[in-house]
Amino acid sequence: MSGLVNALVIVAVVVLVVVRQFRARPVTNDRRWWLLPLILGFVALRGGGLVDPHHHTASVALIAAELVVALATGAGWAWTSRMWTEADGVVWTRSGRTSAFVWIGGIVLRVGLYALGALAGVHQDSGALILGLACTLLVRAGVLALRAQSTGSAANRVPAYGDGMRAVRKGESV
Repeated sequence: MSGLVNALVIVAVVVLVVVRQFRARPVTNDRRWWLLPLILGFVALRGGGLVDPHHHTASVALIAAELVVALATGAGWAWTSRMWTEADGVVWTRSGRTSAFVWIGGIVLRVGLYALGALAGVHQDSGALILGLACTLLVRAGVLALRAQSTGSAANRVPAYGDGMRAVRKGESV
């Protein structure tokens, strides 16, 4: 894929994800939370050109640093997202101001890594950025899924005292 197409994919995914995450939404027991990161990872690796052949070591170090930043951003984003359980047992989540700061910090670090690579003369493909975005989304979705399991959901809800009981009027036998 060309650099322009990759840039458009990155922008579209970021806009989609950010808009969805800053609105309250239920955390489902959907087992496909890893699908979008997997597709993005495939797109990033399919294009090739992740490693600059003229600066192999520096290129690999920059990709490794990008992945560390991506993992930290995903984990930070997931742990700063607010989670709550409604009366019906459904777990909800919504990112807030702190999550936005985590995103901004991740972007600043990625821009810094790109600038460092440019100063070193390393050719950086957009595939590394897509791979980092895939890692961020994968870690965030995984941590949210684990947090939702520990919070409890309608699927694994333990009945509370009084669940399923009917009201008894005065003078009525039980």
